[in-house]
Amino acid sequence: MSAGATGETAGDAPATPPGLEHVRRMWAQDRASAHLGIELLDVGVEARDGIPLGRARTRMRVTGTMVNGHDIAHGGFVFALADSTFALACNATGRTTVAAGCDITYVAAGRLDDVLVAEARERITYGRSGITDVTVTREDGAVVAEFRGRSRALSHG
Repeated sequence: MSAGATGETAGDAPATPPGLEHVRRMWAQDRASAHLGIELLDVGVEARDGIPLGRARTRMRVTGTMVNGHDIAHGGFVFALADSTFALACNATGRTTVAAGCDITYVAAGRLDDVLVAEARERITYGRSGITDVTVTREDGAVVAEFRGRSRALSHG
């Protein structure tokens, strides 16, 4: 089950394959991600050992308002990109899920006009909880940050 509407910014609502309407609705209503220019590249569900796990890919260009006093991408914007991608992945399977906690390790700097790509994969879900890893890279493949999110489904649904 995969959907790949390249260049879909938050707020857009293209045709959606069956089973992902809920995550597309969530994305269309995400004003924060839209404001940052985050684009949805892909969202879907993969089964591992018979367990459905979400995945997502997004991208964001580092603009002039996103660089800090060192002239590098402010960590808060890198975090926001990773967090938005985390949200897409952990909601892809259909349960309304929110962040319970997360951490990020910054590995390299992003710079003005860099295009950052975030790729999220749910690693495991257990009960109403889950762990999702997100890697943020520059388009040249250099890792900018590693993010690990801990999620909590609001219901067993």
